[in-house]
This record gives sequence, C-alpha cells and structure tokens, in this order.
Amino acid sequence: MNETASAAGREPRARNGVHTVIRRPQRTLTPEEHQLVQGTALLNLHGALIMGIVDPVPNPSPMSETEGAWVRERVWPAHFLIIDRKYPWGFHQWATCERGTCRNCLGGRCDLCVHRQKGGPHVDDNTDRVWSHKGRCVARLILRPGDEPCVWWCRCSCLKDDLAAAPAPLAVTVAGTERPGPDGAAAHTGARRARGHSAADWSQNALF
Repeated sequence: MNETASAAGREPRARNGVHTVIRRPQRTLTPEEHQLVQGTALLNLHGALIMGIVDPVPNPSPMSETEGAWVRERVWPAHFLIIDRKYPWGFHQWATCERGTCRNCLGGRCDLCVHRQKGGPHVDDNTDRVWSHKGRCVARLILRPGDEPCVWWCRCSCLKDDLAAAPAPLAVTVAGTERPGPDGAAAHTGARRARGHSAADWSQNALF
C-alpha cells in the first residue's frame, strides 16, 4: 500500500484549483478520542485510515451536532446505521473535503504522503444516491450542478508539492462526536465493548 509513485507516473500539476495544494486545519485527537479510535475493530480501523476519516474535520453547518445525531438516530434508515456505528466518528456523514490526514502521514511517513504520491487530491464526483425505505438506490442526485470540486487534500502540513515548501501547520480541536443511544443517553458513535489487544492491534500504535 505504501509503494512510491514515480515522477513519470504522476498526474500533471495543473494550477486549476484542484491540483493546487489546499491547506486546511488538521484535527488533534484528545487522549479519550485516541482510546475510542484504538477500540475500533481492526478491519474498520484500516478502512478509516485509507479513507481519511480517523481525524475528520466537519464543515460549518447550521445544524448542531446534537440535532445531527437526532436525525441520524431517528430519520436515517437502519442500513445506514449498521455501517455508521462501525467507525469511530461515523461513515456516511463525511464529505470528501471533510476528510483528515492520510494513513502514511499518521504513521510518520510524510515522504509517502498519499496525495504527494498521487500528484493531486481525491476529487469527489459531485453525485450522491437517493435510497428507498428498503435500502435500494432509486436515483442519482447531482449535489453541485456547477461542477464545483469537492476535494480531499491530506491535512498534514508536510510537503505536498515539490515546487513549494510546506507552511507552518494549522491545528483544530473538534469536540467528540456523540449521539443519543437507544435509552436516550448520549453515546459515542464508534464506541465498542472493551476487548483484549492482539499482536495485530499493537502494530497500529505507530499510527497514533
């Protein structure tokens, strides 16, 4: 997964707003949030690392986190919640531009930053799906008719472009995501029962 891309295989560094590096604040996890992330099932933790949702940063919203949690628990269909509860901060609610730090930078390998190797960010296709009450996709929805790009640039302050030096890091602290449980009590999105650590679990320590 950490193979280095050759310069010849990189995408052209076009200065069109997509390939130009966008610096966004990087989330700093608290000790409690670290513990929550490390309690995630190993397969889901790997998925979160690949997708950049170990330390996502939400965009400003007119809806508070409490209101968002209410919608997720009482309006979302059950099949959304099944996968959403497997990740420390949820799964479905994160837009591409809200993703956090890439897996290699979290592991201290900024020389292998995913977007430095790729030569550009992950770009959203500006569409989403409309689901029926039975969990079937019934239509495609174009979220941005003007085709405005929604992109994920790794939020680490390391060098992303060979032509420019990395600026000073930005930081942001995000309150832990909580949502009401079945009994009305607040509970973390990805909370799991306590479990023993296997040898594979300890291999993740270098990432945090």
